[in-house]
Amino acid sequence: MTRKVILMETERLYLRTWLETDLDPFAHMCADPVVMRYFPDVLTREKTAQLVSRCIEKQEKDGFSMAPVEVKATGEFLGFVGLNTPTYAAPLPFEPCVEIGWRLKQSCWGKGYASEAAGAWLRFGFETIGLEEIVAFTIPANEPSQKVMARIGMRRDPDGDFLHPSLPQDHPVATHVLYRLRKRDWIALRGNTAR
Repeated sequence: MTRKVILMETERLYLRTWLETDLDPFAHMCADPVVMRYFPDVLTREKTAQLVSRCIEKQEKDGFSMAPVEVKATGEFLGFVGLNTPTYAAPLPFEPCVEIGWRLKQSCWGKGYASEAAGAWLRFGFETIGLEEIVAFTIPANEPSQKVMARIGMRRDPDGDFLHPSLPQDHPVATHVLYRLRKRDWIALRGNTAR
């Protein structure tokens, strides 16, 4: 976890491997109650370190994971964006699947970074590893993330809404909404935007 490897780049961002220096800013971010308001709780430094370790293991095993996002011009660490194969104690109702997700610090919200990085990961998922579909999910109150999902071409699947298997059914953030993007729709969307 010491040598920086660029996985992908966009106009403004590097999507790269994890560095030891990422833990402090990421732990600070994951302890921020505003950043974590749509999750069951904030994360301790130890839990954040465990999350980073799981991301590194998944990158090595699957060839993708939630990866750090860095501003090209400044080297600023923003958070993570990436693809993930869910591995909860109980399966999601639509598994097997690959999800796309993001978590960025407050100071960079509203600048299009999540959409920009997610677009690169969609291209990787559909073109490089040949996925036929990528999903995303969050709680109904998380409108900012749902706006990103819509912006990158995903569509809400109301029939796919579910209770998260890692939480008690009556937990305040147990109910999740599901978004989907199929490869054929992504190709069509890219064709329309290229004109």
